Amino acid sequence: MIDLHYWPTPNGWKLSIMLEECGLPYRLVPVNIGKGEQFTPEFLAVSPNNRMPALVDTQPICAGAPLAVFESGACLLYLAEKTGQFMPKDLRQRYAVTQWLMWQMGGLGPMAGQNGHFLLYAPEKIPYAIERYGKEVDRLYGVLDAQLGRTGAFVAGTEYSIADMAIFPWVRTHKMQQVALQNFPHVERWYNGLFERPAVKRGLDLGKDLRAGGLTEEARKALFGQTAQSVKTGPHAHPARSP
Repeated sequence: MIDLHYWPTPNGWKLSIMLEECGLPYRLVPVNIGKGEQFTPEFLAVSPNNRMPALVDTQPICAGAPLAVFESGACLLYLAEKTGQFMPKDLRQRYAVTQWLMWQMGGLGPMAGQNGHFLLYAPEKIPYAIERYGKEVDRLYGVLDAQLGRTGAFVAGTEYSIADMAIFPWVRTHKMQQVALQNFPHVERWYNGLFERPAVKRGLDLGKDLRAGGLTEEARKALFGQTAQSVKTGPHAHPARSP
């Protein structure tokens, strides 16, 4: 059984989609990031970076005690290895998938996250930040569009893979990112095709009722006010005082 520590966000959707595609049994363990639950000792024991998603496999492929895995890309790699699905066996194809997974983890996800923050959540509009991250997201969509123009069906080649599952949830936020998909026809074709997959729809639906309501001040502090002290004592602790 897989325990999925999860909140319905782009990174969370990566794993919910993968688990649905694989058909693995899993148990949903909600982590309300707006209430600071990512700082609880129980969750930090699973994900020391206090970020979800993470998983715990009670029957790991190495046998023995339950295995905890954090970072969504590492979780996708683990599930692919456990099931033998959505990761090619051929060396060249496998590294094509790995490269595009790393591209999402190091590029599209962080840049889209910053773009979304300065567009939607920053307390004041900072034109330089909005332009900087907006242009970089636009560039990354151009990279993806060119790649899909070469490969056709899927990001890393002819096979649907964890690379597609990693990238798709971030493209799903294109409207919030103020990206017009019609400007990237290969991305639009790929996105619409994946959106029709039943397992993708189930993955996106997982826990969608958990996000009811807007961003409260409590949630804003938990999400955007984190420091090293937060990891040690939780997001609402007072700063350490000198004796």
